[in-house]
Amino acid sequence: MDQHIAFFAGVVIIVIVIAVVIVSWYNYRLKRRIIDSGPIDDDAINFLKKLTDTGAEQLKWGCVLFMSGLGLVVTHYLSYEDDSVLPYGIEIMFIAAGFLIYYFFITRKQKQ
Repeated sequence: MDQHIAFFAGVVIIVIVIAVVIVSWYNYRLKRRIIDSGPIDDDAINFLKKLTDTGAEQLKWGCVLFMSGLGLVVTHYLSYEDDSVLPYGIEIMFIAAGFLIYYFFITRKQKQ
């Protein structure tokens, strides 16, 4: 069973890495085309700033994945019935906590 989970996790990680590389590449190409197209007005500058990666997306997924893993560790050490929905509830709460932590980081950063 553990080999299946490890294989699935490996496939998911590879797909995520490939997706991040593809998105980064296309953002770079789009920025390069906008810059090479000629004079840039304020709207184009604002659009280019939005394309510039600030790390917020990585922070979000880092928080969510960390809290998801922490939730799985916690459910591993709890005792519950086989047909109980307790592990699902705990996992959802930890995932929600990851999103909340991300939200508080971003709002605190925007206030500064």
